[in-house]
Amino acid sequence: MTAERLQKILAKSGYGSRRACEKLILNGRIHVNGNIATIGDSADLTRDKVTIDLKPINQPEQLKYIMLHKPRGVESTLKPQMGREGVRDLVDLPGRLYPVGRLDADSEGLILLTNDGKLTEKITHARYGHEKEYHVLVDGYPDDKQISTWRRGVILDDEPTYQKTARAKVSIRKKAASGTWLKIIMREGKKRQIRRTGRTLGLRVKRILRVRLSTLRLGNLKPGQWRKLTDREIRQLNRNQFQSRRQNRYRKN
Repeated sequence: MTAERLQKILAKSGYGSRRACEKLILNGRIHVNGNIATIGDSADLTRDKVTIDLKPINQPEQLKYIMLHKPRGVESTLKPQMGREGVRDLVDLPGRLYPVGRLDADSEGLILLTNDGKLTEKITHARYGHEKEYHVLVDGYPDDKQISTWRRGVILDDEPTYQKTARAKVSIRKKAASGTWLKIIMREGKKRQIRRTGRTLGLRVKRILRVRLSTLRLGNLKPGQWRKLTDREIRQLNRNQFQSRRQNRYRKN
């Protein structure tokens, strides 16, 4: 086995994204052969002893990729509030699995869980700009001005920095007695952004269903159901990381 950067080893061993693992190193929690590690250090697990808090690190696990249809009321966190379920409780598999990104407890739909720290970072980091697609039910019937304003971006009424949200693709899917279903495709993901944008525009958001994350589609999964990604889906997801980054560079130039 050849030597690898410590943050890569730690990420493969289930300690989070590479950025999170860099913080472990910076905080002095990682030792290699008894010496405090620094950023840039490498190790070979066949001959080097790597510890976290002076205890041997976990051996690298086989990478796992799980698509879950998160139901409403379930938190997309490993430490849910007392009395609530978390997404990890719904996936009956051993080993470490971490949710990629977040859906608030009142939202539902596709969420990815994995122990691949490198992939997690590249999906969640803003510079890669992965698309996320939602079906959103709002109260009433939005007019053309509200839809076009949402597309162009708005300054959220509770945003302290007064920064405008990024442009989004917004269209009407169908109208119903309960309100209007919108299709929203966006690349950024501020906390509760869809609900906050709706409130700013005078539209009460009643339901949010995420149906796509990058190249992954929810399909026919029912709430609470999960499945492993296929090899093809994993390849497409990894390939799309680099395409998204190139597209972001192009938009900035």
